[in-house]
Amino acid sequence: MDQEQTFPMTLEGKANLEAELEELRTTKRTEVIERIKIARSFGDLSENSEYESAKNEQAFVEGRIKEIENILHHVEIIDSDSVASDEIAVGRTVTFVELPDEEPETYTIVGATEADPFSGKISNDSPIAVGLLGHKLGEEVTIDTPGGSMQVKITEVK
Repeated sequence: MDQEQTFPMTLEGKANLEAELEELRTTKRTEVIERIKIARSFGDLSENSEYESAKNEQAFVEGRIKEIENILHHVEIIDSDSVASDEIAVGRTVTFVELPDEEPETYTIVGATEADPFSGKISNDSPIAVGLLGHKLGEEVTIDTPGGSMQVKITEVK
């Protein structure tokens, strides 16, 4: 028997998904239904681009609702407080410097579903996170990435 997939996530990530789900179920779904009604009033649906566009958006919204419901049904809340305060774990924010140039980089390690590299949130499955997880403040670590290995020193864990 296959185990169901779980989605590791912080409480903040879960709250964000719940808010998105509420927005989709209420506001967005209603807006799309209204767009479909208006587009239908234009007559012939076979060449009605507004109707096609609204139906495509409806399919996207309904698909996203199902996706979020599935994630929330299988969410695994990450408790970084159960790990020593100086140890890197999912849910923690870590700052390190790449040696030898010592340019600091800061990332929060989160579950894959809430990763957003542009906001400094990286997936626990990413090469950098995999290389850092379990290490502690002050340690020097070699991280294997697709671009090669990098040597870093962990300067802050919170």
